Amino acid sequence: MSTEHLLAHRNLLFTVAYEMLGSAADAEDVVQDVWLRWVDVDVAQVRDPRAYLVRMTTRLALNRLRTLARRREDYVGTWLPEPVLTSPDVAQDVELADSVSTAMLLVLETLPPTERAVFVLREVFDVPYAEIAEAVGKSEPAVRQVASRARAHVAERRPRSSVTTAERDAVIERFRAATATGDLQGLMDVLAPEVVLMTDGGGKVQAALNPIRGRAKVLRFLAGVTPDALELEPVWLNGSPAIQFMVAGQRDGVGTMLVEDGVVTRLFLVRNPDKLGSVGTEVGLGR
Repeated sequence: MSTEHLLAHRNLLFTVAYEMLGSAADAEDVVQDVWLRWVDVDVAQVRDPRAYLVRMTTRLALNRLRTLARRREDYVGTWLPEPVLTSPDVAQDVELADSVSTAMLLVLETLPPTERAVFVLREVFDVPYAEIAEAVGKSEPAVRQVASRARAHVAERRPRSSVTTAERDAVIERFRAATATGDLQGLMDVLAPEVVLMTDGGGKVQAALNPIRGRAKVLRFLAGVTPDALELEPVWLNGSPAIQFMVAGQRDGVGTMLVEDGVVTRLFLVRNPDKLGSVGTEVGLGR
């Protein structure tokens, strides 16, 4: 049955779409569109179902990405990728976990649509240039040039973490514990002096409209917006340990972090309720 191929590659297709779009909801829509189109395909005529499905996913994601770009121009405040709930097993694939981290998705967001697609397909999923060329509608030499530009762009902007996975996890746990107990000195010790906080409320809940820079300003902001009844729960988001903020049993937001040189250098706080739906159900990521 044709659905067997799609089911076998569903996690891959979702991951491709998610890395291109930064939105789990839109990635799910793309996968659903792929499903509807795939059932009408004569599978006997398809030489490589995986490549065919990836190509279809890429084209649909590119179309949606261009629409999203216009929508994000009108977004209220800072836009952050939609976080997704993942199992700890995802972290074992270090390259995959890095590619879906909040910090990396923000870097990918700075690429033009075609460059983003080429980079994701080539650098994350190792798709041959010829297949990428067919997916994005360019010649293979042109795709190689696009890939080179994209790699240079990402290399210039991507985080240069110098910690192991275990060290990163320990720092995140120290941050969670210090926040949960109100240990101000503990927070001071775990945050870099020039730490940057980015909060995404989408104009629907309280959030800073612009990034907040500097440890003192970040702590002051967090103290001002933290409700008395706040509970912090550990959770795995985007392949990394993270924090879920609960108020009266309701999810109020989630926080992910970038750890460099043993301290937190970036804090990403998503409070927009429209972006918290995928935190409740684990999604499948794959390559």
